[in-house]
Amino acid sequence: MDSNPAPGTSLGSALWFLSEVAFKWVPGTVMSIVGTGVPAPSGEVSPLAAPITSPVSATQIVQYLQTASAPGAYDRLFQQWSTFVAFSLLITLCLGALSIYCSIRVFQIRQIERRKFAAAQRTVVAHDVPKTQLRWNRILEQAASDSEQSWRLAILEADIMLNELLDVLGYKGETMADKMRGVDRASFNSIDLAWEAHKIRNRIAHDGSAHQLTARETRRVIALYEKVLKESRFIE
Repeated sequence: MDSNPAPGTSLGSALWFLSEVAFKWVPGTVMSIVGTGVPAPSGEVSPLAAPITSPVSATQIVQYLQTASAPGAYDRLFQQWSTFVAFSLLITLCLGALSIYCSIRVFQIRQIERRKFAAAQRTVVAHDVPKTQLRWNRILEQAASDSEQSWRLAILEADIMLNELLDVLGYKGETMADKMRGVDRASFNSIDLAWEAHKIRNRIAHDGSAHQLTARETRRVIALYEKVLKESRFIE
């Protein structure tokens, strides 16, 4: 009984053809090209022992396959060629799809790695909010609250930041009013807004609870301070 797969078993025949190609035809072809085959026992040079130095015709390839094949292998290949081609095409498509999937996954992984590396390269300082901005954010929270006491604190703290700005800009004076009198209007366009806000702050500080504040008035005064501080880029 023939041990090779029957012609009707397409998958078995295809696998058998592949084994013939992989383990006999391909190695035999390589040996024929480079001339590393074993010489014939008679001492004559075997076609496999001499390297191929001239073009090979299609007829010679067919003859080589017939010679190098196992008994019946070439006939089976001829009979089951369509099955062999279909099976080879299926394997090629599967391997191609796998290659595309692997390429996409590698690209996605590289993208994730680049984002992580970029995040790691950023310093902590780059994520930190400047201290002055944190103070200003706190003032805005107080001004947006429902407590009149918080409104007063917001205006007083904003005036302190304005005083610090004048110090940074190099204006001198015993009081904040003295510093603002020495301001050069050409380089400090919002000085009138600073004066208006500072006067309201003084009324709050001197009159205490006698000076009634409203939410609308608080927002207006805070907006004055904000324009002054932003003009000098003291806050963002």
